[in-house]
Amino acid sequence: MERIRTDVLVIGAGSGGLSVAAGAVQMGASVVLLEGGEMGGDCLNYGCVPSKALIAAAKVADAQAHSGDFGVAPVVPQVDYAAVMEHVAGVIAGIAPVDSQERFEGLGVRVIREYGHFVSPTEVQAGDHLIQARRIVIATGSRPLVPPVPGLEDVGYLTNETLFDLREKPEHLLIVGGGPIGMEMAQAHVRLGCRLTVIEGAKALGKDDPELAAVVLDALRAEGVEIAEGAMVAEVDRTDGGIRVAAKDGRVFEGTHLLMAVGRKANVERLNLEAAGIGTTKTGIKVDAGLRTTNRRVYAIGDAAGGMMFTHVAGYHAGVLIRSMLFGLPAKVATAHIPWATYTDPELAQVGLTEAEARTRHGDRLEVARFDYAHNDRALAMRRGAGFIKVMVVRGRPVGVSIVGPEAGEAIALWSLVIAAGLKMSAVAGMVAPYPTLAEINKRAAGAYFSPRLFDNPLVRKTVGLVQRWLP
Repeated sequence: MERIRTDVLVIGAGSGGLSVAAGAVQMGASVVLLEGGEMGGDCLNYGCVPSKALIAAAKVADAQAHSGDFGVAPVVPQVDYAAVMEHVAGVIAGIAPVDSQERFEGLGVRVIREYGHFVSPTEVQAGDHLIQARRIVIATGSRPLVPPVPGLEDVGYLTNETLFDLREKPEHLLIVGGGPIGMEMAQAHVRLGCRLTVIEGAKALGKDDPELAAVVLDALRAEGVEIAEGAMVAEVDRTDGGIRVAAKDGRVFEGTHLLMAVGRKANVERLNLEAAGIGTTKTGIKVDAGLRTTNRRVYAIGDAAGGMMFTHVAGYHAGVLIRSMLFGLPAKVATAHIPWATYTDPELAQVGLTEAEARTRHGDRLEVARFDYAHNDRALAMRRGAGFIKVMVVRGRPVGVSIVGPEAGEAIALWSLVIAAGLKMSAVAGMVAPYPTLAEINKRAAGAYFSPRLFDNPLVRKTVGLVQRWLP
């Protein structure tokens, strides 16, 4: 057994863990990094990267089929599904060196390719290594949540961890789960020539503003995605032709392949947290506002902390942690400025409070400013005028923004800055966006907030009249 002493031990080489390891070692700390699976974690290998690469391929196919409005003859896209998945694999391979063991060892990190578990409050065993660390960071991420549905284990279902291994196109893909992952994969596969049925136990995209979600769901249905809501799965079995999913209300769905996309579960079971005195919650590891666990020497970040499960949140956590862990400076996580996006077409993005949440919290103080993509010249030039932006404003400051439309995930970034910096709507109104760009929707939304104050205000009209009389 090799005994190792280090300043920082990072368990998990996903987005958050790699950021902590790179930052800590380059600032002078000794770092050991454990990873029993793939370097880069879920995001690189099974999540964000492959799914967006698949969506990009599907968008190309859709453009071929719907080019007539641009004066270009449409064609039926000839999809080579195996080649599409090789494209996905190639994108992963292109990014992988940035997250590789070799790169991190070159930075000075000791990388051990083993899973780790606690044997004491300050020690972790990984294979034949016993590591004692001054500070330990748990960044073990999450995995697909697979509920105990009768018959499920016997039918050979897919998750995001196995979907991208397919090389033969599914004839009819059933997706259980109408959240972001389910809806993204549904649209991508219907554009690649598959039949698609989404089976959702409650409301599809139910965590988003229903007004925005309706725009996305209408678009997907128009493309041929069947969306069955209120269909809680009762059992699954295999038929001669593929897979049969029965809902509790009696509805039955049949297809050739089944993708389970009902949520995520934090990876904490193999850590033996009890040996370190680390508490857990229903969703992950219990942490305080500084990401410290119930063991003062141990921190948890990203999905393992059981909060918002997004790659960019893990990266944000890493920055907060480096500030406090390496420099001893006060640092706490916040969530009001954390954006998220669903990469359907149109995209759906959110930061801060939805309209319903804002009305509950702020009541009559809330004002909602809106602007439609249909009045954005760049969107019209692209024939992509469906969608809108809503900005929830309290006393001149945005408390939430919802966007549905082309490039909504890009547009929402500005509002994350605005909320994080505590800026007012006047700051957005005062910016200048290039013309014509989709980014103008942000400025125009701010203009919609101020318009009634300027154009429907008798005092303003009277003041302007007086000034005009007295100006030389």
